[in-house]
Amino acid sequence: MILLLAAPASAQKPEGQFRNVELCNAASSPDRRIEACSAFIAAGRGGPQALAMAHNNRGIAYAAKVDYDRAVADFDAAIGIDPTFAKPVNNRGAARLRTGDYDAAMEDFDRAIALQPAYPGAFVNRAEAWLKKGDLVRAESDYTAATRLNADMEVAWSGLCWIRASTGDPQGAVEACDKAIGSGAHTAATYDSRALAHLKAGRTDAAIADYDAALRIDPTLAAALYGRGRAKIRRGETASGEADVAAAKAVRGDIAEEFARYGVP
Repeated sequence: MILLLAAPASAQKPEGQFRNVELCNAASSPDRRIEACSAFIAAGRGGPQALAMAHNNRGIAYAAKVDYDRAVADFDAAIGIDPTFAKPVNNRGAARLRTGDYDAAMEDFDRAIALQPAYPGAFVNRAEAWLKKGDLVRAESDYTAATRLNADMEVAWSGLCWIRASTGDPQGAVEACDKAIGSGAHTAATYDSRALAHLKAGRTDAAIADYDAALRIDPTLAAALYGRGRAKIRRGETASGEADVAAAKAVRGDIAEEFARYGVP
């Protein structure tokens, strides 16, 4: 699951705070950003908007350190200062989703979209929340909305690729995967999803090529090992295929059941 925290926003630079502002805004290490944002917040200069941005940026740094309690506290502070600021609302939702608070996360994503309807990252995050709640139809709808807002949004295309591959739309899955890879999503998950689509459509050679690509990135990806094994068996390479299937089951004991749900015995 890939969640999209909004990029750090830029605060104004009051006199005497230039270095702290730069480090708070910049994509520096989380610890340096926390230190700089904390100094900027403690100085209390720059006005409400700048302080809201500093809290949001520090929250992003805490989230990067997997310190979600402090991250949520900072996003709360940013929202309290500026209730119309959509970025910390989305970011708080992403942090809550990572801690398993799916309903609260969904409320945040709804609010972020209401504040900023053309916010593709919030649609992607809400799609991830729908996936967690088992609603693939709404997840697909939100991924599609994100791609309409940003045609090069690789994570949204990747999400559409997986949903369509797993639910029986192999051609739509391949089209979405091609878009994702064309936008830069050269990830094991994306190649694995496209491979599944090819496998379900009977394109065995194409499936094996994509499973090979996925396994070059992540050699222990159980889905890719199992899928490649099933594809090899279909192609008559029984010994090699059974070895892949055994390797996949050693990583994940339930992988055969998962593929059975996809319609691949």
